[in-house]
Amino acid sequence: MNPTDVRTPVAAAAATLLGALALTPVFTSRAWVPPVVTVVVAVLAGGLALRSAVTRFAGDRAPGLLGAVAVPFGQLVLVVCVLAAVFVPDTALAGLLPTPTTIARLGEVFGAGTAEIREQATPALPLTGLLALTTLFVGLVAVVVDSLAVAGRQGAVAGAALLALVCVPVGTVTGGIGLVALVGPAAGFAVLLWADQRRDLPGLTGGAGAAVRTGVVAVAAGAVLGTAVPTLPEGSFATGLGGGTGSATGTSLDPAAELRGQLTLPEPVPLLRVGSSVEDPGYLRAVALDEYEPAEGWSLSNLDGETSVADDGFLAPLPDRQPTRQVTAEVEVLEHDDRFLPVPPSPLTVRVDGEAAAWRFDEATGTVFGRGVTSAGLAYGVTAVEPRPSEELLARALPPPPDDPVQERFGGLPELDPAIAELTAGLTAGAATPYERVLRIQGYLTDRANGFVYSLSTAPGTSGDDLVDFLRLKRGYCEQYAGAMAVLVRQAGLPARVALGYTPGEVQPDGTRLITSDDAHAWVEVYFDGIGWVPFDPTPLAADRQVELPWSPRTTAEERVDAAPAVPAPTAVPQPAVPRTDRLPGAVPQATPLAETATDRGPLLVTAGVLVLGAVVVAAPAGVRALQRRRRLAGGDAAGPWAELRAVATDLGVHLQASWTPRRVAEALVLTLNRGPGGPTAESAVAAVRRLARAEEAASYGRPGSEPPAAELRAALRAARRGLLAARPRSVRLRALLWPASLVAGTRAWAARWTRDESGRRPGRTAAGNAVREGYWS
Repeated sequence: MNPTDVRTPVAAAAATLLGALALTPVFTSRAWVPPVVTVVVAVLAGGLALRSAVTRFAGDRAPGLLGAVAVPFGQLVLVVCVLAAVFVPDTALAGLLPTPTTIARLGEVFGAGTAEIREQATPALPLTGLLALTTLFVGLVAVVVDSLAVAGRQGAVAGAALLALVCVPVGTVTGGIGLVALVGPAAGFAVLLWADQRRDLPGLTGGAGAAVRTGVVAVAAGAVLGTAVPTLPEGSFATGLGGGTGSATGTSLDPAAELRGQLTLPEPVPLLRVGSSVEDPGYLRAVALDEYEPAEGWSLSNLDGETSVADDGFLAPLPDRQPTRQVTAEVEVLEHDDRFLPVPPSPLTVRVDGEAAAWRFDEATGTVFGRGVTSAGLAYGVTAVEPRPSEELLARALPPPPDDPVQERFGGLPELDPAIAELTAGLTAGAATPYERVLRIQGYLTDRANGFVYSLSTAPGTSGDDLVDFLRLKRGYCEQYAGAMAVLVRQAGLPARVALGYTPGEVQPDGTRLITSDDAHAWVEVYFDGIGWVPFDPTPLAADRQVELPWSPRTTAEERVDAAPAVPAPTAVPQPAVPRTDRLPGAVPQATPLAETATDRGPLLVTAGVLVLGAVVVAAPAGVRALQRRRRLAGGDAAGPWAELRAVATDLGVHLQASWTPRRVAEALVLTLNRGPGGPTAESAVAAVRRLARAEEAASYGRPGSEPPAAELRAALRAARRGLLAARPRSVRLRALLWPASLVAGTRAWAARWTRDESGRRPGRTAAGNAVREGYWS
């Protein structure tokens, strides 16, 4: 590359930035933009400076090999410098130059980023680790695009690197990815084509316009075809918290999996041994689910907590108005193995023996979760404050205002079946306070006179909506009771979420409590303004498993909620018995769990689809050229082989002026052949080129019928093409195959062919007219 030519490097940087717009739907905010712009600018500046230095150092010697190695290496060093300056400046010299400590710290940041990928669904929160990985990823793409477009002179191939950026939203975002994510990379590809044609075809006026037109076509195609691009149904970076199947052994609580897997184990698995400061401890809380979709149920959105439990200060103190009870617990992990740490509600401090720094606290959901670690083999201690609100305090509580962040995150619902809104309205009609609304809803679910029964087996529904089916058939277990109540509470205007964890377990002879997989449970947390989150439990558990919640009394058949209409339960479907009886006396027996369904092939099919799409994009230009060649040679006259010969020369980077006569073109091609390795192939090619030129002259200026036979011309074209290919370097031949320059030049010729001159006539067989006739779309 000419060190004074900055157009191609700038185009490469601009294309990378436009391609990075594909990341727009992946994040919840634009916080990723500044570090990405910084790293791309650093790669651009570094490339310009390093290529200039390499050229001065090499002098008259060929700087190609030195530049091909030194420039990308230097750009990668600059990428590391940017990462150091943006994410760990306190460890770098002058806040910029990396040190061994910097590299170690960056490794920790990247490790946190990989954990955030597992934990987050798209659109993702721009957490530090995830931003660092994004900056590194875009920096690497910028280096690749710069190397291919500038040093390799392969602008079209460099455009394929932008596909890596497009694959991120395609593989992680549920539904459409938006117009910006499609138009940005397409526009970046057009910029690379423009720079490629301006550099390699300086004699072709209008080449830039052709590249722009090609880019416009690419943008339009992206906008139209974008609706057909496959997306992962999970809408997450990995299985993470948005997917997965849970633990087959029942030793963890996967937020996206049903609790039934634990509750139907043939034998309970001992998970935790807990020593508590109170005789009647409450729940051990693992995680809270805050997003609801009718087709998917409840799931956990993104965890944005970056506070280590080893840091000073209280984690989750309750508001001053909330009466509390302090609880301390010492927990020994037996066979529990999960990335969520079960703790009493509202933990103030968590002490983890040995690796506390790896455990974080997410304040919004009250969740303690691990980064790259699990609870297996741990021992930990917790100090917490359990909420103990009085009924009088809750009766005076008001709902949070509509613009309250808690209301916005935990109060929203998608479009629901109208029957759910009707049920909520009927249950809460006449309720004077938010607290009374919650009690009405809970009373409807817990009053057995309404027909609800606890069962791990449920009759198949017919509505396609699990919530509607549960409310109609009235059979389910804790996850369905809690999930239904949380939806109804949100429908009634209050923030609510589903908490997953464990009931207190059984007291052992030494005074500790043994928690097993049988104690896995789900309940509801409702938010009251000025008080905070308050637990409610609508599941009809057996008395020995219930957690005492004085503000949340369970009604009986004699204590019926007047506003709760009694609906007859459907006839029970006979279920096969299993060795273990149900939790609640008189409830429906459990059914044997169904066999696991086949592994979801969705991600595999999406990956295959992306690979096929990429292969089609890369192979499309070569396919178009093959069709052109066949069409040109089907005519039987001299014009077709001559036009194809000029197209082959243009693809191989041989500059031919459009106004040159056939004889002048032949001289330029013979000169190219003579610069090659020579031999019989070159001699045969020289003779073939001259024969094709004479045939074109005879067709243009000679008597009709003076042209050689078509078969002879096709044989001459094959010989000339073989010679030209042998005379050009391998990299040029590869570029000619993947991105034939004649396609872009042909766009200009095609446009000119349909324009009229000033006299209103179409161009004829003048020298300029011949150039048009020899255009590459002929």
